[in-house]
Amino acid sequence: MLKRSVLGNGLILALFALITAGTLAVTQIVTREPIERAIRQAAAKALLEIIPLERHSNDLLLDTYPIPKRYWEMLDLPNGGDINLAREDDGSIFAVIIPTVAPDGYSGPIRLLVGVNRDGTVAGVRVTSHSETPGLGDKVDLKKSDWILSFNDKSLQDPPRDQWKVQKDGGAFDQFTGATITPRAVVTQVRTVLDFVAEHREEIFNVPPSGRAVEVEPQAAKPEPESE
Repeated sequence: MLKRSVLGNGLILALFALITAGTLAVTQIVTREPIERAIRQAAAKALLEIIPLERHSNDLLLDTYPIPKRYWEMLDLPNGGDINLAREDDGSIFAVIIPTVAPDGYSGPIRLLVGVNRDGTVAGVRVTSHSETPGLGDKVDLKKSDWILSFNDKSLQDPPRDQWKVQKDGGAFDQFTGATITPRAVVTQVRTVLDFVAEHREEIFNVPPSGRAVEVEPQAAKPEPESE
């Protein structure tokens, strides 16, 4: 009798575990597409915030080329991505928008879009996805504060490249009260994108409408993250 009871309980537990695993799997499948769609919609909105419709003559959302796989690690893009091209009436590219991820945010990766003008200045930066602490690190989101606008018109010359740090590290960019890791991660990654563009400006800004790969060299390792 005892043996049958133990066996019965074991079967019940196994069945419960199977049902739970199945439920989690179905939930993941069902929610994955809406989450991915929400991220794409946020990215599309951010593109047009960085370079408004009136500034470009092409379809910014469709005029893209894929980032070659060998550069995914440099931009911290585990699944790759596309660079959006903004063109003048004559077809010349005057700005690009490059996806990237700051991997060392306080609460996890921070997805960014960084717009760079042909002259090397920042056209704009937007955060499209993050998990930073409400009231602290989430100030990288334009809905929470205008801190992200501090990158507008900046370049590797203004401020100098060695000043692309938060003030706590001796740099030119403000950090948040009570939170340094999040802005530090974003500043570092925006600088990485500017380096990417500066090293290969001619290739990037002469991509024909059909698109082609960008030839770049790997970037130096980032500093180790610290506690918030």
